[in-house]
Amino acid sequence: MNPLADLRKDYSQASLDELSVRKDPFQQFEVWLNEALEAQLPEPNAMVLSTVGSDGSPSSRVVLIKGLNLQGIVFYTNYQSVKGQQIAQNPRASLLFFWPELERQVRIEGLLEKVSPEESDAYFHSRPLESRIGAWASSQSQPVDSREALAQAFDDFRNKLGSEPPRPEHWGGYRLSPHRFEFWQGRPSRLHDRIEFQREGAEGSDAQKHWQVRRLSP
Repeated sequence: MNPLADLRKDYSQASLDELSVRKDPFQQFEVWLNEALEAQLPEPNAMVLSTVGSDGSPSSRVVLIKGLNLQGIVFYTNYQSVKGQQIAQNPRASLLFFWPELERQVRIEGLLEKVSPEESDAYFHSRPLESRIGAWASSQSQPVDSREALAQAFDDFRNKLGSEPPRPEHWGGYRLSPHRFEFWQGRPSRLHDRIEFQREGAEGSDAQKHWQVRRLSP
């Protein structure tokens, strides 16, 4: 007997259709994100970021959304990390939000670009001091000898930089400019609602956005 094969869940909390969905996917995403926040879900701002390496292999990890506007979705990281290197080679990426308590997920695909240094500075200086020191102490994705070596690096940078560390040049934000959204709402009998927004025209954060909306089969 396979216990994984026997797992079942019937979805029945809500529905989504072409008439009720907002005409702009950014507005629809904001509605769902606000409902996830109001429901006090654990980590409602967590999203799976998927990038592609130079060999074509996909790589995924969880990051946190830190900004949303009509230009795109913003998160922050180490530019020299594995994901930073992959983004430099191929800016195409996808995001996945999953809110199981609301029986919802959102898939977003698009192009990544760095935010301005001024935008990265503003967010960096809003972070707790320990997080700012950590951005200096961690060579993200690189091997480290031990936990003790990492803690020592943190203490060294804290003593060196003091209470107002500047933003390191290797740390900052990315903005994903979407060309595709898919909103998934769980429904009974596995007949889930899937509404897709596909952008027509050029890609990029400065491109004018016209969206084609259609229902997808579950």
